[in-house]
Amino acid sequence: MSSSRMQTICALAILCGAAGASYLALAQAASKTAHTGARERARIAFSQALPKMNGDRLIATVLEVKYGPGESSSPHTHPCAVIGYVLEGSIRSQTRGEPEAIFKVGESFYEPPNGVHLVSGNASKTQSAAFLAYFVCDHNSPLSKDVPAPGRPGGK
Repeated sequence: MSSSRMQTICALAILCGAAGASYLALAQAASKTAHTGARERARIAFSQALPKMNGDRLIATVLEVKYGPGESSSPHTHPCAVIGYVLEGSIRSQTRGEPEAIFKVGESFYEPPNGVHLVSGNASKTQSAAFLAYFVCDHNSPLSKDVPAPGRPGGK
């Protein structure tokens, strides 16, 4: 075999090896990106231990709550645990015995069963707000019941 032909074969072998290595590197990068993307698609947004429940008739309900600018709900209570997840804007929230807090898009909050929700409303006077309320109940009853505000007749 001539030296010119041998150099051509060696050059082709090197190019094929480089191309193969490049392909493997790209495949590994794509695989790594796919796995990274999968981790980013699923994240724990909130975790809360739930109270002891009967368990015979568990029901989960997801309610979308929307507030216009400056809107709020009157004081109320829920018969079961509630987890809120803010979809839009900012939500003001306070359960009796806890400090008032503002939750923004992507944040979650918890309300214990029969806790009195003193403040629930839009933190903004100019923009809308919305959140999902996840109810986990062990019985069938209304999801919300008004509670008289402190200082009003029937309030504490």
